[in-house]
Amino acid sequence: MSVPHKTNVTKLQSSYISAQEEKREKASRRRRIAVVRFTFFSVVLAALSSIFLYTLHSQSKDIEAKLADKKQLEQQLDKLEKQQKHLKEEIKKLHDNEYIAELARKKYYLSKDGEIIFVVPEK
Repeated sequence: MSVPHKTNVTKLQSSYISAQEEKREKASRRRRIAVVRFTFFSVVLAALSSIFLYTLHSQSKDIEAKLADKKQLEQQLDKLEKQQKHLKEEIKKLHDNEYIAELARKKYYLSKDGEIIFVVPEK
């Protein structure tokens, strides 16, 4: 295994060398600044993406819930419309005297003269 050897070399102090070292330091600072900017924008982008995805997910859940409610309300509306139709027919029947007489006989066991009422249990 080779061990790196320390060499005792002195650096020259010339304007060219100091200019080159300055350039390297500036390039190094620029790289660090670029990395910091890239990291900052990546974090901001990740945060915005997560907020967007959360909003999208919550809205899709809300839409699904609204659609389920809509389906349930449509079924309830159909049921109420059928009930309304039945009640309107009942109102029309109640304007007929023969129907009222029949209803009174069934409900209150009223009879005509000479008529005998037999109550048969319903199955």
